[in-house]
Amino acid sequence: MCVFGMYVLDMYVLGIETSCDETGVAIYHPDRGLVAEALHSQIGLHAPYGGVVPELASRDHISRTLPLVKSALARADLGLGDLGAVAYTAGPGLLGALLVGATFGRSLAFSLGIPAVAIHHMEAHLLAPLLGESKPNFPFVALLVSGGHTLLMLVKAIGDYTLLGESIDDAAGEAFDKTAKLLGLPYPGGPQIATAALHGTRGRFTFPRPMTDRPGCDFSFSGLKTHALTTIRKLEPLSDQDRCDVAFAFQDAVVETLFIKCERALSQTGVSDLVMAGGVAANQQLRARLRDLVGIRVHYPPLQLCTDNGGMVAFAGWLRLNAGECTGLAVETRARWPMTELNPPL
Repeated sequence: MCVFGMYVLDMYVLGIETSCDETGVAIYHPDRGLVAEALHSQIGLHAPYGGVVPELASRDHISRTLPLVKSALARADLGLGDLGAVAYTAGPGLLGALLVGATFGRSLAFSLGIPAVAIHHMEAHLLAPLLGESKPNFPFVALLVSGGHTLLMLVKAIGDYTLLGESIDDAAGEAFDKTAKLLGLPYPGGPQIATAALHGTRGRFTFPRPMTDRPGCDFSFSGLKTHALTTIRKLEPLSDQDRCDVAFAFQDAVVETLFIKCERALSQTGVSDLVMAGGVAANQQLRARLRDLVGIRVHYPPLQLCTDNGGMVAFAGWLRLNAGECTGLAVETRARWPMTELNPPL
């Protein structure tokens, strides 16, 4: 790490996100907010395989990153010389995909003679709700739930994180995708399950709420996926209504499990603010259920910032840069990177 010892209140920060299957680029300015965003999703590329193919993801990031940077600059009516810093995702994620954005971002910053900062993907998700109209007060509990992660954090300040619980196997979003595949629904599975569940019959099936009968805030979704598989095999061949009913029961179980664990974490910590971030934060049934938390203020990022995007990276980068933090010349990425290893800004 390096310190350049200055406040960057009027700095444009370019954010680059390439941790998985979306290439996201955005420009953030503290007075103007997100002045431009550009995003390319690889859903069409990976859909035939029913999931993300890492090598294809990396290659696509290579071809998309520069055009998206140019597009974002054009939308903001800015040139490269107007940028004050570059923030890029350094982990966790697919190593090859991370290397594309990190190498591009660090090299661009070096060529322009401006600072760069490596950003933790999940910290960027966690801080994204601060870009919304309803901002949480510190300390708060954060539910980070996506295709690759499900965890509960106590957030005392930026960089000051205490892990309260996490999934011991599949992440919630991963379980959504796998169950959707079992049902013959297209990739990505989360939105497909949610849509099918709208036409499901309440009470036809009841799925377990994993690990809610024991203390603690850890999650487990692998058994829930197995329960869905067993149910589906008993029903085969599936009718359209069968699919909707299984989707309803599965989503209901995931939502109720997340609700119970959030309620437990809030009670355990005594805080009154809950932040929900990550791709599953867009699930409308989960949002509706969390409104039942008594005396709790629930905060979400704007819908376009729930899934992976450059805006959250640019914003997280500005927060750390504004505290005087930047990254050295070495390009380092991490496929695994526990949030508890992060430090508060300098």
